[in-house]
Amino acid sequence: MERVVGKARLTLVQGDITRQKVDVIVNAANPGLMGGGGVDGAIHAAGGPAILEECKAIVARQGSLPAGQAVLTTGGRLPARYIIHTVGPVWRGGDQGEPETLASAYRESLRLAVSRGLKTVAFSSISTGVYGYPVELAARVCLQEAARFLREEGGVEEVRMVLFSSGTMRAFQQALEELMPSPQRWEAPTFVWHVVSLTIVSPTGEARGDEAPRKSVRGRAGRRIDRGRCAILRNGT
Repeated sequence: MERVVGKARLTLVQGDITRQKVDVIVNAANPGLMGGGGVDGAIHAAGGPAILEECKAIVARQGSLPAGQAVLTTGGRLPARYIIHTVGPVWRGGDQGEPETLASAYRESLRLAVSRGLKTVAFSSISTGVYGYPVELAARVCLQEAARFLREEGGVEEVRMVLFSSGTMRAFQQALEELMPSPQRWEAPTFVWHVVSLTIVSPTGEARGDEAPRKSVRGRAGRRIDRGRCAILRNGT
């Protein structure tokens, strides 16, 4: 499923984020950047120890990563060249700033990608695992912020949401359809023309039947009608 936003593509795919051939993938990390379960653990396992070494260096230099912020490391053995690590909010009912923090995690990740000249970015669904953010709500926050970023800031060619389970994929598809409905096919209106009879009487009193002097007129549909070659036409009944 895909939408074009500005000059970029916003894409939903079901699959494994560790296999994405993009410039950078975004990892839903924990504040300590030490790896963990779920997608975070899978990324560290597939990418190898070089990722963890760079994460340790970041934490040693600047401390734990606050929720809503992002940092970048090598992609290690992954097809992606780099990994952006971001921390999403823990769900506490939705009135503790969770939507704003989640939007910040996506926004800061995209800004970091742009600052490094990375054009294709693949995200996992942030905070919808052990952090407990309801996926239906998280999907709307994610897609709204991604679309806003592509329209207003730009700098990337594709934002790809890589969703592991069919349930998460359905939630994101529904959210995207609600936020950006599929374009409806436009069909040109049909004009129905009916022939009417017209008798024209010349100055000498001679009836000339349906034939009228040669003179072109333009109908409502913009088609030129030659009165010298056809009967008089009228739109409607």
